[in-house]
Amino acid sequence: MKNLNSKPLIAKASQQIILAFAFESHTPHQMKNILTTALLLVALVSSSLGQNWDWGGPIDPLQARFEVKHYRLELELFPESKSIKGKSTVTFSTSTQLDTLRLDLIDEYKVTSVQAKGGELEFSHNNDLIDILITACSCDAVDIFYEGITPIAINPPWEGGFTWKKDQLGNDWMGLSSQGEGAKIFMPALDHPSSEAAEGVDLLITVPKPYFIAANGRLAQVTQKEDMQTYHWSTTYPINNYGINFTMGVFHEEEISFTSVSGDQIPMHAWVLQENKAKAKDILEVLKVSTETHEKYFGAYPWPKDKVAIVETPYLGMEHQTINAYGNFYRFVKMGAVNYDNLLHHELGHEWFGNKVSVGDWADFWIHEGITAYGDWLYYLEHGGEEAYFEKVGGTLKSISHSKPVASPVNSTEEEAYHSEIYTKGAYIMHSLRGILGDEVFFPMLKAFANDPRFTYKNQVNTRDFIDFVTSFTGENLEGFFQLYLYTTDIPEVKISKKGNNGFEVSLQGIDFELPVELKTDKGIETVKLGKKPLLINSKTPPIVDPRGWLMLKK
Repeated sequence: MKNLNSKPLIAKASQQIILAFAFESHTPHQMKNILTTALLLVALVSSSLGQNWDWGGPIDPLQARFEVKHYRLELELFPESKSIKGKSTVTFSTSTQLDTLRLDLIDEYKVTSVQAKGGELEFSHNNDLIDILITACSCDAVDIFYEGITPIAINPPWEGGFTWKKDQLGNDWMGLSSQGEGAKIFMPALDHPSSEAAEGVDLLITVPKPYFIAANGRLAQVTQKEDMQTYHWSTTYPINNYGINFTMGVFHEEEISFTSVSGDQIPMHAWVLQENKAKAKDILEVLKVSTETHEKYFGAYPWPKDKVAIVETPYLGMEHQTINAYGNFYRFVKMGAVNYDNLLHHELGHEWFGNKVSVGDWADFWIHEGITAYGDWLYYLEHGGEEAYFEKVGGTLKSISHSKPVASPVNSTEEEAYHSEIYTKGAYIMHSLRGILGDEVFFPMLKAFANDPRFTYKNQVNTRDFIDFVTSFTGENLEGFFQLYLYTTDIPEVKISKKGNNGFEVSLQGIDFELPVELKTDKGIETVKLGKKPLLINSKTPPIVDPRGWLMLKK
């Protein structure tokens, strides 16, 4: 689970302690020296803890006036100094006259020039923002030249940045993670979750030989100049900012052609460190089975013109469109007749929920994480059977504390919306829908949602869209269910009272609507509607409410 707000809280506490010491009783001269020392210590503490970059929230009014169509990023990586230098071309569109093009880029980088149509543009770069004056150029693209030392990830991928390591053979190895920080930690961008490059991205990354770059899309070209190599990766699909990614290393590659349910033949790659090349074929098979499983429940792989791929990274993992980060040390477990890697399967699931189906407000983060986590449970169902599935469900239920609502307030930042229950409780809500709707309705509904053009690719989705879609598709009014489990931390309480010799009154307290619930009596299991009004049940044995655990209830 993410350590929320750890950096600013620790830094603030350190400042308070140091400054409190500085302002004890001293002479003015001593006070000046101690205060200077204290402030230097504060700076050192803050620097060692790193910068707390967050993103999301209300969109900047200046940035709401334009849309990004395409990014072209030309970067050179310098492993020895852990730095980068390059040019980012941002192509944009607007329906109004712009005076200022405002982009995000952390202040740690130095912007050396901004150009359009070959001419220099005036700009300022402060507070992690680049303001570019474009009144004189009537342009739809700008070139931004920048360079600097990369921010180092503190606890990737939860607290991201660049991770520079050495592999066991002494080769440099770099991974990038930015879900919590946004693209501004590696390139100029309109860094808001509502902004996706509608026409994709081109990444031209230059590295010393013999290093390889794995990135989004398909490898269009490799060029060589003296002891350097440039890898040109390209995708024309829409892509979210934190889905843009590149990894550097000396890798062994395994490749097969994957036959999608759509009929497309899609390249499937696994890039692993040279020291792990004996495991490459095994993990490629794991990737193949996971892709087949996701396709069964979510529909055809979303990026057939590109690839299905993983690359070994020096951190645990993260979803990046067509190039998922993998650092789970090949910890496969047997699931039925196949090998399962929970990290690989989960990150791959984000190709559907997170990359294809994307939210424009972190308030709806659970759609990315909760439905993808439910896809992990479906692997248990598909390969381990119902028993394995319900064992997984029951184990997860014990970890849900109902401490925060699954859906966050509108205009939430990533840190405000990120907590463990967007995974666990979000997945359980999907499980509850399966129990309420039945498999013959639920599974077609899930696949239809993942493939509805109103909510996919360039069109983003929110929680209200999901609720309305379920209502429309199923014809069921589940508003009370969604309001309860998504927006509150309340849980219905089961109440059972004995009435006569063979009678029991059963109710769900704490709700003002009814839920379809399985009830086990001496006659077997039947589904009844339960709410706060007691329902009289005839049974020689005490009834068991929701015996298989479809719902989150207090019993």
